[in-house]
Amino acid sequence: MLDPKIIKERPEIIKDMLKARSVDFDLDGLVESDQRRRRYIIETDELRKKKNLMAREISQKKKAKEDATSILAEMKDVSVELTRLEGRQEENEKIHASLSLAIPNLVDESVPVGPDKRSNKEIKRWGCLPCFDFKIKDHIDISENLDLVDLERAAKVAGARFYYLKNDLVRLNQSLIHYALDFLSKKGYLLIQPPYMINRKAMQGAVIADDFEEAIYKIEQEDLYMIGTSEHAMAAMHSDEIIEGRDLPLRYAGVSPCFRKEAGAHGRDQKGIFRVHQFDKIEQFAFTRPEDSWQEHEMMLGIAEEFYQQLEIPHRVMLLSTGDMGKVSAKTYDIEAWMAGQNAYREIVSCSNCLDYQSRRLKIRFRDKTNEGTQYLHTLNSTLIATSRILVSIMENFQTKDGHIRIPQALQRYMGDRKEI
Repeated sequence: MLDPKIIKERPEIIKDMLKARSVDFDLDGLVESDQRRRRYIIETDELRKKKNLMAREISQKKKAKEDATSILAEMKDVSVELTRLEGRQEENEKIHASLSLAIPNLVDESVPVGPDKRSNKEIKRWGCLPCFDFKIKDHIDISENLDLVDLERAAKVAGARFYYLKNDLVRLNQSLIHYALDFLSKKGYLLIQPPYMINRKAMQGAVIADDFEEAIYKIEQEDLYMIGTSEHAMAAMHSDEIIEGRDLPLRYAGVSPCFRKEAGAHGRDQKGIFRVHQFDKIEQFAFTRPEDSWQEHEMMLGIAEEFYQQLEIPHRVMLLSTGDMGKVSAKTYDIEAWMAGQNAYREIVSCSNCLDYQSRRLKIRFRDKTNEGTQYLHTLNSTLIATSRILVSIMENFQTKDGHIRIPQALQRYMGDRKEI
């Protein structure tokens, strides 16, 4: 949700944003509904005031035993008009709320303008791509040879894009989770295990629900959705709250499974466990003062970069273009890891600054002193790790000539000091 003052006073900024994002949005409808909203507030307040004055006058006439017939009839007409106006006001409020919750966030001036990922900008690369003196395999063949994943039985039980992890890949997955939690704890993050389901109000506060609803699972006959990421549950945990300024920034590390429909991708490089309906994820989330959010954004990106450097995974950092970034974000970096078996970089991290867009929707503010006003704070999120994708990267990048998988040094102590699978 955007600041209503910007929509009212500077609609040209919104038009530029919509053009840059290539988004079709009824801005005129939002402006007009906002104008009607203000007008209805004034008109209904005037009618209520008039009705109260007339009620007082009727009471005085009755006490004085005077005829109040004419004013009673007039007040009846005012009541009818007020009811009619309140109905139109309620209808307009629904239109205004729907449009307000659907408009995308403003875009930072540093974001490249372009229609899709071809306009993304590479910021940096880290690490040398692995060289092999043998014919390499992708993670599907590696996991089959070492009996680490069972896709066929998972498909029988749950359908496509589900999986059974087996044997040492279960341990490696858990090692990644434990290592990630230790890593963020040392950075001062508070560990959070959120609910795995949230209601529509919470989801709608964190995302544009009509867009995101196609990607997540709805619980039938319940006001509940399976979380697509712990970000949404962490964003909503302070909804309708005023946070003391002295407690900022709040930095959370969310650990949870995530559930997504992930429709549309095909080809061998999208099979296996790279793009799936269920995966484990550790997420960074922060609430900050507005003046601190850009510094926080760079810090969160740096933390994710350091994490993958310690895992020895080659990667690159991409600044997403206006056409490729999410509608809730004002600026997004992606980290893409090298997947040797796919001979390509693939997304593993999305790091976004959402400014006050989510906090306005969720009504989360902060104050420095009791007798001072409140402000909307800024929210930021960044993947630290989605484990299934990093399992793919480790299997493909760390495969050995004899068909084994070398365990990254940072994970060996979590694997009982083993060096290979």
